[in-house]
Amino acid sequence: MVPALFILVTFEIASADWAVLGACLALAVAVLLFIFYIRPDASDLAPHRTKLDQLLERRDTIYDNLRDLRFEYRSGKYSEGDFEAMKTALENEAALVLAEIDQVTDAQVRRPRGTRSADGGAQ
Repeated sequence: MVPALFILVTFEIASADWAVLGACLALAVAVLLFIFYIRPDASDLAPHRTKLDQLLERRDTIYDNLRDLRFEYRSGKYSEGDFEAMKTALENEAALVLAEIDQVTDAQVRRPRGTRSADGGAQ
């Protein structure tokens, strides 16, 4: 009786759809390769930039744009009216960014204020 059961189980496995078993095996191998072989990019591991970092980068970009604008004006690429209009727009944008930087840094450094006596103790 046992050999008949063994032959029956073997026959059932042998008649299974080998394409489905092969696809499942290929998927399992692909998943294991993806999990253990593929390395993440360095940018995925980099810390996220803070708002202050973004504002400082924006400020530097605006200053670079102003410098380039002056160079291009001196080389004759822009008329005086165009130069003044673009310069004013960039300066206004820089003022806004600098104000935001001040707000962010003030919020980071703000501490409770108390009056201090001559001996250094708070009143």
